[in-house]
Amino acid sequence: MSLDTVVADIQAEAEAQAEEILVEADETAQEILADAEAEAEEIRETAEREVEAEIGQERERRLSSGALEAKQERLEARRDVLATVRERVEEAIADLPTAERESLVRDLLEDAASEFEEAEVYTRSADTELVTEILAEYDGFELAGETDCLGGVVLEGRDGRLRVDNTFDSVLETVWNENLKALSDVLFEEQ
Repeated sequence: MSLDTVVADIQAEAEAQAEEILVEADETAQEILADAEAEAEEIRETAEREVEAEIGQERERRLSSGALEAKQERLEARRDVLATVRERVEEAIADLPTAERESLVRDLLEDAASEFEEAEVYTRSADTELVTEILAEYDGFELAGETDCLGGVVLEGRDGRLRVDNTFDSVLETVWNENLKALSDVLFEEQ
């Protein structure tokens, strides 16, 4: 064998090995590329699912927040309506005709007087003359001063241990609290 033949054989064998290495490298590159594409697709799908989940959560949060805000606004509007109704009731009580006012004050005074033998009586400033006239019928009861109220009377024992609030305000407060649900049902049609 000649040197040229040996060189040619070595060169052919080297070229064959190089070709084999290139084929293997190409196959490895294709596998790496396929793996990378599969991993990239999986990452993309995972990211899409996460984004969709976040969008869904944000939508739910905003819907929930909107519903809560709407409910709070409805409750505030109802409180405003109830406050307006209460103000109108108080105005109507403050503006009662004299005869009706006198009858109610007499009833409230008589009811409270049963608790006392003697008492100091307080009333609103506009009713002092009326209450003074009514107190003329009671022994041991005297007008002691004024109190901030819509009308009616507050009686206090002379020793200060017993106090009875029979003002229109206290009666209204009791009636209002006892009937608030029914009033709300009528006003807001929740039957």
